[in-house]
Amino acid sequence: MPDAELMQRLRELLGDKGVREEPHPDWPDIVLKPESTEQVSELLKLCNAAGQPLVPWGGKTCLVDGLNETCGELALSLERMNAIEEIDTLNRTLTVQAGCILQVAAEACEERGLLLPLDLGARGSATIGGNVATNAGGNRVIRYGMMRDLVLGLEVVLADGTVVSSLNKMIKNNTGYDLKQWFIGAEGTLGVITRVVVRLRPLPQSQNTALVACGDFGSVSRLLGWLDANTGGTLSAFECMWPSFYQYVTREGSLHTPPLPQDYPYYILVETLGSRPESDAEEFERVLGEAFEQELIVDAVIAKSESERHAIWEIRDDVLGFMAQGPCAIFDISVTVDHIPDFVAGVDAFMDTVPDSYRVVFGHLGDCNLHLILGNTNPVVFDKQKLEHGVYELVEKFGGSVSAEHGIGIMKRDHLGCSRSDTELELMYRMKRMLDPNNILNPNKIFTADKVA
Repeated sequence: MPDAELMQRLRELLGDKGVREEPHPDWPDIVLKPESTEQVSELLKLCNAAGQPLVPWGGKTCLVDGLNETCGELALSLERMNAIEEIDTLNRTLTVQAGCILQVAAEACEERGLLLPLDLGARGSATIGGNVATNAGGNRVIRYGMMRDLVLGLEVVLADGTVVSSLNKMIKNNTGYDLKQWFIGAEGTLGVITRVVVRLRPLPQSQNTALVACGDFGSVSRLLGWLDANTGGTLSAFECMWPSFYQYVTREGSLHTPPLPQDYPYYILVETLGSRPESDAEEFERVLGEAFEQELIVDAVIAKSESERHAIWEIRDDVLGFMAQGPCAIFDISVTVDHIPDFVAGVDAFMDTVPDSYRVVFGHLGDCNLHLILGNTNPVVFDKQKLEHGVYELVEKFGGSVSAEHGIGIMKRDHLGCSRSDTELELMYRMKRMLDPNNILNPNKIFTADKVA
């Protein structure tokens, strides 16, 4: 239990709304909810002096157990710090408090004719601060990059309460170390992000979407290069689904009518975002037509309405249904495009040795990111550790990353060495010791406490 004197001082600082009991089997039971950067600073000073660990929370959509309690932590939620402070239409920037919901921020920007490029399935609950802390990816990385590429400035509170405010709004600011990069993707282990400046883009006026089929992986990879080179920089999505994914999602009795036959080797959702609706649609059809002529694709359906576009995306986004087949392990990995066929073949060979197994493969192929759902229809033989060992051994073999966009948290920390050298890991430990010497910020996430002692 947290020290009684500390809790009394935290209640005096934050008030009744700022200290809440929210029992949960895996997460901290006591949640601190400050309403200002000043309160975050003061509570961190108190907790640091008392050696009280904290778990910074965003929208609680983490997929790698980054929210979990490991050693009596308090939770630190910035949900009350959710203001949109400024949408600068001239400089095309958004200044926002870290607790602002992604969808709320995106819709506010759209009302001003601007695009917040980050988009992901948890948009309705994920927070901007959480997106920064985990370096979120999502559906448009191929065009706009990860969250790291969108952040211009940050305000961060260090473990000892020091406020580092660098709310830069300029794209070019080459003045020494880029300190914001230390905290982007650090999963709340180096500091608590309180405010963010995000780079915005002009709101697209056209959106063209198609589902295409390819006969082999060579055609898939050539199609990616062809579209990237011939769509004038408008390619925003290239989502690949293996037959295991497409056939299950569009099976008889499912919610989705298959827009293409179910016997093709690969299915790709392609989307462009442009500025001239009529000519963009014509150009989209022309480029796909040329891809047909070059035998890069063997079949295609182009969305002719917003409802048809949503129907195609709903097929790609319908992931939760796979878990009804039985217990499973979910993987978010990266390997370069040239290694993807051999990597997937390795996964298939490995899963063929697992009794009663099922497997699903899909991903953001334009940015080398694959998602795997591997499981057993028979719960009795499910062995998650065996599945993790098999997959991460292949990731290391092909020089890939054990985490493409979900982070490390607890679930992947034992496998971090598959993708990071001993020298890199030691530098991470040194940074953690320097910025958080008492190890109060999200301890045991990314690496265990003994590594930074």
